[in-house]
This record gives sequence, structure tokens and C-alpha cells, in this order.
Amino acid sequence: MEKNWYVVHTYSGYENRVKANLEKRVETMGMQDKIFRVIVAEHEEIDVKEDGKKKAVMRKIFPGYVLVELIMTDDAWYVVRNTPGVTGFIGSSGGGVKPTPLLPEEAERLLAQMGMNEQRLGEVEITVGEVVEVLEGPFAHFQGRVEEVDIEKAKLKVLVDMFGRETVMELDFNQIQKI
Repeated sequence: MEKNWYVVHTYSGYENRVKANLEKRVETMGMQDKIFRVIVAEHEEIDVKEDGKKKAVMRKIFPGYVLVELIMTDDAWYVVRNTPGVTGFIGSSGGGVKPTPLLPEEAERLLAQMGMNEQRLGEVEITVGEVVEVLEGPFAHFQGRVEEVDIEKAKLKVLVDMFGRETVMELDFNQIQKI
């Protein structure tokens, strides 16, 4: 059996509480080998107050939902379903039917959106000086030279020639392709 990502429905506003409860249950019930990560999908936004001050705040991408990486066994299913604040799994028709996991592409896209790429440099094998192509965003299909690689953040800086001027872009590993 392999581990997959599942979406769990919670009471709205209880996502962080459900995450904490589930992590505690995993620890106390010895389920670390079946339930791996619990994530509340959030991203950082900048709020501008009336007095002009900027403040960074975390906003939930999917209010009322929590992502759980687990190996779907009867035990793991029971632990998650019976965590306080959980109303059920998304992708389950009820009546004891186990849910369907997220597709790997969906899970990768969600993790990338939160800056938690699973792709690492070892898999990409990019070095400084190599030429890469940008795959997405406003600069899709532009080519550039790798200037810097940050393994920890799974990001790299690419120097792209745009209208005769070189511009540095910071990209995720999954936003580029080696040429």
C-alpha cells in the first residue's frame, strides 16, 4: 500500500484545531507509520491597514478543509474520521466506503501553491550556468540561464533576456524545464 493525499472536511474555522488534534492522536495512537503529514492549505497575503501600514497575514486557500497524507488502512481511516472537528473525507460516498485520494498532479500543484514542493534538486539536476525554459506564468516559453539554486526552498534564480534587457526571475523547480 502506498501513501496518498486525502482531503478531509472540517467545521469551518476549526482547521488548525483539527490539524493539532489529528497530530496528537497520531502520536498517542502510534500511527506515525500510516499517517504522515497534516496540512492546512494557507498562503501569505499582505493586508494594508487604513493608516497605510502593511501586515502579512495567512489566509486559508480552502476554508473548511485539511489535507492529510496517509496510507489508507482501516486503522488510519478510523483515526482521521473520529478526530474531533472532522465531518468526513471528500471523495467518499459514505456508508463505509473509503475515499479516493487526490491525483498526484493535484497534490503536487497544491503543495507548490503553498511553497512546499516535494521535488528536490536531486530529481531536477540543475546547476548554475545551465539554460532552462520557463514552463508557466507570464514568462512561459522564455529561456534563461540559471544564476542561483536554493535547495532548501526548492527555488532557483534564472536570468531571462527580455526586450534586450536581462531580468532575474525567482522560480520553483517545477516551473522550469532543462533544455
